[in-house]
Amino acid sequence: MVQNSLKKQLQEGKTVYGPFSKLQDPAIVEIAAFSGFNFIIIDMEHGPFSVETVQNMIRTAEAKGITPVVRVTENSETLILRVLDIGAKCIQVPQICNKLDAEKVVKATKFYPKGERGMCRYVRAAEYTNIMSSEHFGKANDSIMTIIHIEGMEGINNLSEILKVDGIDVIFLGPYDLSQSCGVPGQVDHEKVVNSMKNAVKLAKEHNKAVGTFTESPEKAKMWRDIGVQYISYAVDVGLIMKTFKDITKELNESSVENIDRTHTSISA
Repeated sequence: MVQNSLKKQLQEGKTVYGPFSKLQDPAIVEIAAFSGFNFIIIDMEHGPFSVETVQNMIRTAEAKGITPVVRVTENSETLILRVLDIGAKCIQVPQICNKLDAEKVVKATKFYPKGERGMCRYVRAAEYTNIMSSEHFGKANDSIMTIIHIEGMEGINNLSEILKVDGIDVIFLGPYDLSQSCGVPGQVDHEKVVNSMKNAVKLAKEHNKAVGTFTESPEKAKMWRDIGVQYISYAVDVGLIMKTFKDITKELNESSVENIDRTHTSISA
């Protein structure tokens, strides 16, 4: 059975970093691993992934020593089951607003007695029956890492009750959807958003829960790390590629203009 190193790192109090992935090519998983990221979030919610594609992304992650996290499209028992059966060890579930939502996630991600996850050992998660039933069904609850998204003020306001749900490993604060809920869509640095998130971090830490969030700059990542966030999602693969391409083309175009200016000056002289 593949061990969940990411869950172990968080339990040890370490800070971990990883990007979201919208690209379906396993090469992006390899690149993230080679670059030194701890995890990569395969984003089914906002990316065009099928379960079959996700399975191959997970295989690549395991081969290269980076932890794959799968963000599913919704709090769906069936979808969560399918993703767990293909071998996902970390599930990230969006739009959790109350205690009932959180309890539904735990029921879907855990076997009895903690939950009601459908039982089958003829799946990749059990190495297609290579892992004995007693080990697969007995140890999966401890190895799976369950992450829930708090993305609106309803979830923020209900966080005290949500934190009482046993079986949640990480509280992930989604700044973009939260900004919309706060009435300042897209303004993730607005004081309404930042203060709501800071209060949520403080409350979660009081309950000994790891906290995660999304950042797009090293400075913001450091800020949230210093506040107590351990699970830091750093940007998105397509955005990182776009920024790199634009920086390069800008530099190339600027150097071309400089060359033209120098050539023109030389001819004039």
